[in-house]
Amino acid sequence: MQAVLVKQPGGPEQLYLGEAPDPAPKEGQVLVKVAATAVNRADTLQRRGMYPPPPGESEILGLEMAGEVVETGPGCELRRPGDKVFGILSGGGYAQYAALDEGLAMPIPEGIALEQAAGMAEVFLTAYQALFWLGELQAGENVLIHAGASGVGTSAIQLAKMAGARVLVTASSPEKLQACRSLGADVGINYKLEDFPARVMEATEGHGADVLIDFIAAPYYQRNLSSLAVDGRMVMLAFIGGHQVEQVDLRPMLNKRLTIKGTTLRSRSLDYRVRLSQEFIAKYAARFSASELKPVIDSVLALSDVRAAHERIEANLNVGKIILRIA
Repeated sequence: MQAVLVKQPGGPEQLYLGEAPDPAPKEGQVLVKVAATAVNRADTLQRRGMYPPPPGESEILGLEMAGEVVETGPGCELRRPGDKVFGILSGGGYAQYAALDEGLAMPIPEGIALEQAAGMAEVFLTAYQALFWLGELQAGENVLIHAGASGVGTSAIQLAKMAGARVLVTASSPEKLQACRSLGADVGINYKLEDFPARVMEATEGHGADVLIDFIAAPYYQRNLSSLAVDGRMVMLAFIGGHQVEQVDLRPMLNKRLTIKGTTLRSRSLDYRVRLSQEFIAKYAARFSASELKPVIDSVLALSDVRAAHERIEANLNVGKIILRIA
């Protein structure tokens, strides 16, 4: 099969189209002919040799896909050939075929196109897990979402707003903030021009954020503590700005009884990822079909344009997901 391969760890120029062995479905797995996949920042880290796949998983980049089931492995009961599905992967999305557990292969909601579905799984499952399984967000609470115009950010805005929360976001430009507001964000903060902890406190009348979703890490750590409310919960999803904090005042953690959690999806157990996928699709499939939730697509590129796709996400130019069309 055709797949995107990496010559050696490095920049986007190391990516090329080559050939790889077709995957074969194992016990409980389905083989999917991939129509489209999506670019995630984790892919750029793996390309640089900084985020290897779990042992035994595909070395090919790509953490999600959408396509059609063409074969089922022994013991499959949920899916059958011809089913249109989307789902998260531990690797292998940048290819013509991918194998995954049938519990991860979610049925594509009615009215959602394959290219749209390709950009749904990783961001919506990450946002859902962070907001509700870990952040325990409740109706009426304030949630601060950093990188609001990112794929996870645009998904989290919609899910939080649907849950009855008040949504505050940070982004780098008026255009990105407007995109966030169009999805339901109540307060937009330009982090390049404004002091976001001060704006959070102003917008919440001194209360702070009950839940905070962060990707930036080190440069924001102290300011995140200042932005949180009493009993606030922060969920950390990435270290885009770095992972080492030279100095931090820990007093807010005790004074405000803060909870800080970190998470990834790729390294979670299969059972965890299946439970998350099945709960999510059962709860929200009809919402997608009714256009109450929507995947936010920045652009759709051919698989051969994978280098340009990586350059775009690393330059922080995208609003929503960058899709790679395969079939």
